[in-house]
Amino acid sequence: MNAPDATPVRATPANPLGALLARVPVAVLDGALATELERRGADLRDPLWSAKELIEAPDRVREVHLDYLRAGADVVATATYQATFEGFARRGIGADEADRLMHAAVAIARGARDEFWSDRAARADRERPLIAASIGPYGAMLADGSEYRGGYGLDRAALRAFHRPRLAALARSGADVLAFETIPSLEEALALAELLGDWPNLTAWLSFACRDGAHTAEGQPVAAAVAALDAFPQIVAIGVNCTAPRYLPELLARMASATDKPLIAYPNSGESYDAETKCWHGSADAAGFARAAAEWHRAGARVIGGCCRTGPAQIRAIRAWADTLRP
Repeated sequence: MNAPDATPVRATPANPLGALLARVPVAVLDGALATELERRGADLRDPLWSAKELIEAPDRVREVHLDYLRAGADVVATATYQATFEGFARRGIGADEADRLMHAAVAIARGARDEFWSDRAARADRERPLIAASIGPYGAMLADGSEYRGGYGLDRAALRAFHRPRLAALARSGADVLAFETIPSLEEALALAELLGDWPNLTAWLSFACRDGAHTAEGQPVAAAVAALDAFPQIVAIGVNCTAPRYLPELLARMASATDKPLIAYPNSGESYDAETKCWHGSADAAGFARAAAEWHRAGARVIGGCCRTGPAQIRAIRAWADTLRP
């Protein structure tokens, strides 16, 4: 692995997420997009995963966003996690149309926000929600589960080259913040943080996928990974997602020891996935998820939501708990 490059400190750009956190004790993220789409009838057995719905059922994507906003989300993430130029090309979709679809994903989320915000009764006592442009790891494009283990065999320069076209597209999309999600390794995290410097007006959060309470999915000590990102002012929050919730208290404690940036936590529901049968097992109890969110908050998390198999019920429960923290 390459040593972290020396990066000059730049002036911090406008930070919508930081501004939101200055007004609320906890910012509530949305829950899963892909598994919620599947609950509503989407067939996502496709390398594009949730991005497939940008082509086939954009209204269904909009309804999921709208339901999360109604449930209490302060931030909704776009259907671009698995949207890449390479992935679209495999479906015969050229670069111009792929760019349009990525912009459409942001427009769909913004439209849902505008509709929600136009309802004065629904938005009472709420902050105006933010739109996060989701950017998944290189492994998500491979669609073989490698985002949960890393070890791609690519150096940092190759990872920057892969991420640059999509980042360039989403930089022009009008999203409030970028979300680098489910990042399995320090090397890919540094590639993204360095690349972000080419768009100095943008900010992002970065969340790792983790294998246990102490390591990234690829195996780096998570505290060291967080410390390496601390020098990048455009990375405005750091945390963990798409990880079993039982690991979060220890992970967040280790992260808090390595940075003063806000911590972000959005784990899976707690159910387990059987890769052979492609089925989930266990239960996703909304009230229990909210009780766990209170523990993550005590461990340092300021931005809290859900990942795989969470839905509006979990976000509604987190919203109810988060509201008890407000003066």
